[in-house]
Amino acid sequence: MTQAQLIDGKAIALQLRKKIGEETDALIKQHGIKPGLAVVLVGEDPASSVYVRNKGIATKKAGMESFTHQLPSDTSQQDLLRLVEQLNQDARVHGILVQLPLPKQIDADKVLCAIDPDKDVDGFHPINAGRLMTGQPGPVPCTPKGCIVLAKSVRADLTGLEAVVVGRSNIVGKPVAQLLLNENCTVTIAHSRTKDLASVVRRADLVVAAVGLPQFIRGDWIKPGACIIDVGINRLELEDGKTRLVGDVAFDEARLVAGSITPVPGGVGPMTIAMLLSNTLDAAKRPIT
Repeated sequence: MTQAQLIDGKAIALQLRKKIGEETDALIKQHGIKPGLAVVLVGEDPASSVYVRNKGIATKKAGMESFTHQLPSDTSQQDLLRLVEQLNQDARVHGILVQLPLPKQIDADKVLCAIDPDKDVDGFHPINAGRLMTGQPGPVPCTPKGCIVLAKSVRADLTGLEAVVVGRSNIVGKPVAQLLLNENCTVTIAHSRTKDLASVVRRADLVVAAVGLPQFIRGDWIKPGACIIDVGINRLELEDGKTRLVGDVAFDEARLVAGSITPVPGGVGPMTIAMLLSNTLDAAKRPIT
């Protein structure tokens, strides 16, 4: 039986990061501008610490300046806002990312809204959400942006496809639906409470799964030949007490039906940092374009 083509997010991200590094080098040589990314981490969450460290390594590998600010877990909201304002005013910093989640004493929405929208490389600021909705240029959330790149790696023109996004979060579901509209898809946003979700998914030429439930979308929900972009990262407990990472799609089932599919891990995940670097480079270029 023929199996779906695997969409290799690691390889695609590696190619993108190489290209970003070349463009960064050219920007430095031609205009004397070295893109700078500031990452702020509050507390010592192990997963966040690893993620922030990896971002710093990737930033430096791309030839960019990396500024990491690690603050204690009892940092006040006022102190964090003061740091954000300093980064807003720092000409060396073109992109600002505040690592989530934040401690209980800090209102994440207020902090994210305090970031200069043009330096908001996560694309979460309400102004950037509005820019995306109205077709204006600005930073686009990294994971949704990466999903589109992966889909277009197997089908360069998405025009006319029926796309179903399963998930309605502000971080992935809503922005990826808007990006698919911009690619001339016909888009349905579905979720865990959609009536007869299986039949909705079966219509789709392109499925973006971002519902946050392990193996929620089954293989018999998939239209033969469809492209599946699985954003989910879930830790599944096995009978022997061990765990493994799985997506929101039942991969082994879906692979027998789909035309192409992203693995978990190794699909969407590697694209996020690549898109973060892309957004930082675009922010650095903005004064000269």
